Amino acid sequence: MKGLFALALIFVSSVAGGARQAKPTLDSLAWIAGAWAGSAGGVEMEEHWTAPKGNSMIGLHRDVAKGRTVGFEFLRIEQQADRIVYLSMPNGRSPATPFPLKEVSGTRVVFENPTHDFPQRIIYCKDGADLRARIEGTKKGKAGSEEWRWSPAGLK
Repeated sequence: MKGLFALALIFVSSVAGGARQAKPTLDSLAWIAGAWAGSAGGVEMEEHWTAPKGNSMIGLHRDVAKGRTVGFEFLRIEQQADRIVYLSMPNGRSPATPFPLKEVSGTRVVFENPTHDFPQRIIYCKDGADLRARIEGTKKGKAGSEEWRWSPAGLK
């Protein structure tokens, strides 16, 4: 009986161990890399991401309205030891705000910082050839979100 119990314990341990998923790597986010562009409400938007290299992906976002830059953001996604972190610097503000990786599956990724004022979540996903980004969270006690959609763009 003891032998059967030990065998069952080994089986359960091996199944549980096999169910563990490998930690995501920066390479699992390579689908974000590229030049993306779109427009909404008279604002031309562009976002550029470098491919994963040297434990980082570097990004830049710019909004242009009526021929003038009305907003920009420096972005990084970094592999920091055993975690991946999205770092945001709206209008170049320092220090960068960290959003650790919460989940990634295929071509959808969620970064989350529950202590940040707004947003608390940043989500990127591929939709066909397009890249979509969404921010979510609570703002002044109310749930809020914004979403953008960009198509592949050539560098000019």
